[in-house]
Amino acid sequence: MRPTINILEEELKEKVVIEAMEILEELGFFVENDEAIQILQNEGLNVDTINRRVKIPPDLIKKALKTAPSAVPLYDREGNLVTKLEGDTICFDPGSAALNVLDPETNEIRSAVSKDFVDFTKVVDQLEHIHAQSTAIICSDVPEEIGDRYRLLISLIYSKKPVVTGTFAKESFEVMKNMLVAIRGSEEELRRKPLAIFDACPSPPLKWSDLTCQSIIDCAKYGIPSEIVSMPMTGANAPVTILGAVVQHAAETLAGLVITQLVSSGAPVIWGGSPAVFDMKKATTPMGSIDTMILDLGYIEIGKYLNLPTHAYLGMSDTKILDMQSGFESGMGALLAGIKGVNMISGAGMIDFETTQSIQKVVIDNQICGMIHKFNKGIIQRDEPIAKNLLVDLEEKTHLLSHDHTLKWFREEQFIPNQIIDRSTNEEWINKGRKSVTQRATEEVDKLLKKYSGSSLDKDKISNLIEIMSYKDIDFRKLLGM
Repeated sequence: MRPTINILEEELKEKVVIEAMEILEELGFFVENDEAIQILQNEGLNVDTINRRVKIPPDLIKKALKTAPSAVPLYDREGNLVTKLEGDTICFDPGSAALNVLDPETNEIRSAVSKDFVDFTKVVDQLEHIHAQSTAIICSDVPEEIGDRYRLLISLIYSKKPVVTGTFAKESFEVMKNMLVAIRGSEEELRRKPLAIFDACPSPPLKWSDLTCQSIIDCAKYGIPSEIVSMPMTGANAPVTILGAVVQHAAETLAGLVITQLVSSGAPVIWGGSPAVFDMKKATTPMGSIDTMILDLGYIEIGKYLNLPTHAYLGMSDTKILDMQSGFESGMGALLAGIKGVNMISGAGMIDFETTQSIQKVVIDNQICGMIHKFNKGIIQRDEPIAKNLLVDLEEKTHLLSHDHTLKWFREEQFIPNQIIDRSTNEEWINKGRKSVTQRATEEVDKLLKKYSGSSLDKDKISNLIEIMSYKDIDFRKLLGM
């Protein structure tokens, strides 16, 4: 039996969805994008073109929910199926769009540069329990206007894994789409085997900006999955009650889902988010707060109730260094997400309110992810009878360490971590230098960077990607140290 957790009664889930539909029907939502306005007008909807507010009837929302797929497959760079986002399957990826990194040498937060993201990508590509890459770090050494496509370039060159990404500018989509097509070979093959997910974040309360509307429209046209990342903050731009924020999240996400289905019936959409409670003392948005975790579980249950693939930012910490707070916040959030069966779990490596990535933390979090994959398997019966025959053998022996049964099953029954997790005796730990988890993670990062054998992407494809990426007189090969 797979472990699970529930946080909302069935009748409350229905009530949340009904109220979200009522909000969209009676209050509507703000739409900044002209193409989205035209799409909604063509459907005969009530559009206030002066205030750019659109009201959606429940019947259209229900129709969109019927056509949106309940499963979204993701394939790696070579075209192999990595995961299918559906039901309670889980997949971990690092969080996206961090402005800073925790410097592994100084342990201080600083602005990120290309080398940081290249090294990060190389390391994540080798982490066995994190099955998706993300455009995790914004590089300060390239022009801001090309930051989104540049991150995708690095991800595609240095990692085989599927990518969670997104646009910062409307004109970036065409370039990023062309990069993905260059990998797949054709638009049809990209539609058939999605390689990337594009995040799109509505602006709470009940607003879809020009950029985010364009992102979901463009993705729907090409069959690229859109991950709608609604971000209500309780008491700031959303009701202070957790359930009120869940209702607002549902309304904002349903509005985006309707647009995608009007563009292309059956376009893949993921019910995502990155909401937070608003800390009334510090005026911050703590992602490691238990209240934020409860809010995440609440909106995830609504997504599952609607039979849609789900996403959440869980497994992060608000600490500024790798300390005990980093461990317990990350472990709690990631485990809750795993038990809940969140299909795409973002946030590995992240600290400081989702603003900073740590290459050391991501290798630590990889071990957490492995433990969660193991936990989700539950307890499995291996024998019949379960233990009686072995206990008979134990009467004749002093232990079962060398028994065939032990040798057969111990790797299946136990999660065996790497050297990052300390399970040594105190004496052994002292003899090995009294190393902290941060020191052990630093050693693991160094080992993985040395082990990285270089990009396995065909040189012609790398050249093609760089040609597509071309911007002014920037030498991207030099920038990437190629």
